[in-house]
Amino acid sequence: MEQNVAAAAHDFSLIGMYMGADPIVKGVMIALGVASVICWAIILEKMIRMFILRRDLRAMESFAKSPSSVSQTRGLTRVLLSAAESEAVEGASRGEDRSDVRARLEKAMRTALKSQLQRIEAGLPFLATVGSAAPFIGLFGTVWGIMNSFTAIANAQDTSLATVAPGIAEALFATALGLAAAIPAVMAYNHYAVKLGRAAARAGDAIGEIARQISRPADAGPVKASVEPLRAGKAI
Repeated sequence: MEQNVAAAAHDFSLIGMYMGADPIVKGVMIALGVASVICWAIILEKMIRMFILRRDLRAMESFAKSPSSVSQTRGLTRVLLSAAESEAVEGASRGEDRSDVRARLEKAMRTALKSQLQRIEAGLPFLATVGSAAPFIGLFGTVWGIMNSFTAIANAQDTSLATVAPGIAEALFATALGLAAAIPAVMAYNHYAVKLGRAAARAGDAIGEIARQISRPADAGPVKASVEPLRAGKAI
C-alpha cells in the first residue's frame, strides 16, 4: 500500500505532475493551457481569413486592370466599390473635376479597406500578449514550485534526489507550458502581421488604379457621369 502511494506521489507523467503540483502552480498551468487553446483557435481563424483575403486581392487586382460589372464582384471588391459609390454621387452632383473625384474615391475606399483589415487583425494583439507574457507566467509557476520544494526539503530534512526531483519536475513543467504557448503565438503574430502589411500595400495599389478608372472623364471637363459607370462597373 505504501509503495503504491509513493509511486503515485512520484508520477512523472504530464497528468501526474499536474495533480501533484501546488494549487498556485496548477492555476498557472490552467491559465497557460487555456491561453494556448485560444491562440490556436485564433491561428486557425486567421488562416481562413487570410485565404479569403488573398482571393479577394486577386479579384481586386483583376478588376483594377479590367473593370467589369459591379454585380459580378464580391467580397472586398464589392465592399470598396459600395463605399465609393456614395462619394461618386456627391462628386458628380458638385461637378468636381477629375482629381477631386479621384481623391474622394480613394479616401472612401481606403477607409473601407482599413475597416476590413482591422476586422482581420482582431485577435493578433492577444497572440502578441501571450507570446510576450506566457514565458514569464510559466517562470512564475516554476519559481513558486521550487520555493515549495525547498520548503518541503527543509521540513523533511532530506536532500535525496527522490525528495527533490518531483517538486522540481512539477515546477519546470509550468515553464514548459509557458514556452509551448508563447512560441506558436509569436511565430503566428509575426507571420500574419507581415502578411497583412503586404496585403494592405497590394490593396492600396489596386484602390489607386480603381479610383483612376472610375474617375476618368469622357471629356476634359468636370466629371458629369461618374455615377453610372461605377454602377455598371466600367470606366468612363
